[in-house]
Amino acid sequence: MKRSYFQSLARDLEAPIEARGFGTGWFSGFFALVLAIFGLCSVVALRWPDWAGMPELGLLRDDSSFRVVVHGTLLVAYALALLSLILRPRKAIGATALVIALAATILGGAAVQADETRDWGIFFGLDFFAVNMVATGLMFAPLERFAPHIGSQRLFRQEWREDLFYYLVSSMMVQLITFLTLAPSSYINTHGDWLTGTRQFVSNLPWLVQFVLAMLVTDLAQYWFHRLFHRVPFLWGFHAVHHSAKSMDWLAGARMHFIEIVLLRGVTSLPLLTLGFLPSVMQAYIGLVYVWSSLLHANLRGDFNRLGAWLALPRFHHWHHAIDPEGIDKNFAIHFPIYDRIFGTYYLPDSVWPSGYGVPERVPNGYWAQFRYPFVRKQGQDGA
Repeated sequence: MKRSYFQSLARDLEAPIEARGFGTGWFSGFFALVLAIFGLCSVVALRWPDWAGMPELGLLRDDSSFRVVVHGTLLVAYALALLSLILRPRKAIGATALVIALAATILGGAAVQADETRDWGIFFGLDFFAVNMVATGLMFAPLERFAPHIGSQRLFRQEWREDLFYYLVSSMMVQLITFLTLAPSSYINTHGDWLTGTRQFVSNLPWLVQFVLAMLVTDLAQYWFHRLFHRVPFLWGFHAVHHSAKSMDWLAGARMHFIEIVLLRGVTSLPLLTLGFLPSVMQAYIGLVYVWSSLLHANLRGDFNRLGAWLALPRFHHWHHAIDPEGIDKNFAIHFPIYDRIFGTYYLPDSVWPSGYGVPERVPNGYWAQFRYPFVRKQGQDGA
């Protein structure tokens, strides 16, 4: 019974475009589901802050206006869920959103009080997942609907469930990922007295100059890290998981092997945490990266032939994911294509998009199969 219900929900979410137009109740159900999940995650984080909430988001949770937002979110979720149930012959989306919103209300809603828990120093970032989902999902999902590069591509396209699970894992495991990725910079900060002068110089620069410098330095580090994962066969096994997505949209950027996430964040955080950038600069840059990653993978039209030569935009990064031979091992930069120009890996023909995405080798489906893939992958398979 449970399995058939979730299959019905998946079929309803994956309904063809003609069955999800305005007036069908699909959009009201979808937004009800997103808002209900946000409300439930927020209520759980408020009720069990030691386990379900990020310490860094404590100020947000303690702000009285946050509870007003949660209350309003649940009310809107209720209204949209009921509208979907009225308009839509298939009730799976609206019913699921209604049940999730009810669960949040039963747990205490916006007025929930924190339960005393034994703090073992371990937490799961449910609030972080909720904030990320709203900040990126509600930003890019409508944009992809109204200005798509591939108009026939559905919001809930093939493999969306895998990528959403990747998104959830990377948010929920934020504590473990942070602990592992901070290890290199913590060591350098402890033993790096030779950087004292550099840190003082960087910290005294104007805020905007620091922000641009942070983008330039981290992009250079990430360029070579990214290129290394394409060149070393064993490392390519991890990165092939990311490239295995056959469709590009804002959610595809979340598909990344756990080991690669740890290594990537460890490398790119080194300049941010060791060169003396102000904390506010680092926080702003981290916020930008979350949005930028979704933008690069988004299913958005726009050739941007001139601007795209100097600033990484969707078409530039889509060529990095291309199955076309001319796009393989090209466009490694995340922010500034100038690095690809300098090091000979730039490819962006005017107004031309890739014919498809993916990798020649067969990467299995499913999170756990993909987690094991780099360790069982046959040596001799070339990278893309």
